[in-house]
Amino acid sequence: MGKRRQIDAGGEAALPTTEGTAVRFQSPSAAPASQQVGKRADGREGVDVPPLERLVAEIRRCRVCRDAPSGLPLPHEPRPVLQAHASARVLVSGQAPGTRVHASGRPFTDPSGERLRDWMAVTEEEFYDSRRVAVVPMGFCFPGLDAKGGDLPPRRECAPLWRARVLGAMPEVELILLVGQYTQRWHTKNAGIRHGNLTERVADWREMLKATGGAGPRMLPLPHPSWRNNSWLRANPWFAAELLPWLQAEIRRLIR
Repeated sequence: MGKRRQIDAGGEAALPTTEGTAVRFQSPSAAPASQQVGKRADGREGVDVPPLERLVAEIRRCRVCRDAPSGLPLPHEPRPVLQAHASARVLVSGQAPGTRVHASGRPFTDPSGERLRDWMAVTEEEFYDSRRVAVVPMGFCFPGLDAKGGDLPPRRECAPLWRARVLGAMPEVELILLVGQYTQRWHTKNAGIRHGNLTERVADWREMLKATGGAGPRMLPLPHPSWRNNSWLRANPWFAAELLPWLQAEIRRLIR
């Protein structure tokens, strides 16, 4: 399985968040007995539904952005989209689903997803194997379009309500890909990492790996793989020449 992160005496490893708290990565042995295989939540013999599966089901039923929104309600029926498994070692942290993902109910089923898989050098089968790769965006639902036809920012309700719980239920994650500015800001705000603009954050990718490689997963900043960033990619050839080879080798090591 590769090198596991160190955990403290309580069986947990902390990851700084921007909410002023820490996401706790709980080891399987530290989970309550009622949440371990072989014990049901009611204490009787049998196999309980794993905690992460229950959490994902709860997220998929969530309608907070429509029924109790922070600001204007979501103008369409919510359809939370994510991919998660307790054994995943790679986590893709994106922004929010677009129109195609909203229609499919599956993350990154669009040209951006094709480019992201190319960056990672993985097949569709590998990418959509939740035991290998988790996909947890900042906002689970398509937020709608702005006046120019672009996607609105991720909904503000999602991250405070769900993010720490989802990350804390995946103790095997070793690498988080921070895809786009919204997830980069959320994960780096209180982690002692210089913000800067997107170019500066991605250019400092080696420093971010070092800064986040202690108790919690390492984090790697990436630009959004949208066609809108084609000019950025042309202006920054070091991204393909230096960052992507490292990323592809590390992904291969983690998902093999």
